[in-house]
Amino acid sequence: MKYVKNILFVLLTVSVSFAQDKEEEAFKKDSKNYTYAANNAVKDSSFANAEAEYRKAISKDGENVAAKYNLGNVYYNNESYEEAFNRYKQASEVATTKAEKHKAFHNMGNVFMNNKEYEKAVAAYKKALRNNPSDDETRYNFALAKDLLKKNPPKEDDKDKKDKDKKEDQKEQDKKDQDKKDQKDKNEDKGDKEKDKGGKDDKDKDGEGDKEKEKKKKDNKDGQGKADQKDDKNKQQQQKPKPNQLSPQQVKSLLKAMNNAEKKTQDKLNEKKAKGVKVKAEKDW
Repeated sequence: MKYVKNILFVLLTVSVSFAQDKEEEAFKKDSKNYTYAANNAVKDSSFANAEAEYRKAISKDGENVAAKYNLGNVYYNNESYEEAFNRYKQASEVATTKAEKHKAFHNMGNVFMNNKEYEKAVAAYKKALRNNPSDDETRYNFALAKDLLKKNPPKEDDKDKKDKDKKEDQKEQDKKDQDKKDQKDKNEDKGDKEKDKGGKDDKDKDGEGDKEKEKKKKDNKDGQGKADQKDDKNKQQQQKPKPNQLSPQQVKSLLKAMNNAEKKTQDKLNEKKAKGVKVKAEKDW
């Protein structure tokens, strides 16, 4: 009995799966039919009908790459670039072949070129070339996008620019504050050094003053000693007789001797006068 139940469960599962596959296959078939009808509407320039049919195709099969890609072309030709980009992006996400991916990325690049978003266009064309490097049109658009990007670098958003300016201003202010702090520390350090130097200079000046006083005192002492030596030398020179010159003592002794000699002579003369002088008589004529 249990075995029979298992068989019935398997048969039921297979039946459900088969029914789902049949239903999915029917949806895919309907999606293809809607896509075919949309393509004819595009050929007839009935873009409204084409858009409606592509939408039906996508609703039946979300993996219908052709419907999404072609709907993107409809929007692109009507200059609805945002809607076109969204459909191309959807197509690139469900694409299974490199050819499908190449076409989707190529047209995404075209949307960016029309919006003058050259940086994004370069990235899109680069992805397209990864899937088909030999496509001349993609290669040309890629080179053109790079050239335009070089000539027209992307502009910053106002918000980003304001935030950047604010950061730059804050950075500049922080730098100024740091410079002021460094200058203050430098001045304080300089003041401390000058204070230490001033104390050292005063000490040196005091030392130099003491040295100067000692030097003056020594100079005065030396000067006095030299003066005394000079006086002694002058005295010695005065007392010392010069060549051929009598000293005061010798002059005094000489005068005394002369006085004694003169006194003796005078005494002798006085003695002769007292005795009388013998005169020889002669005749007067």
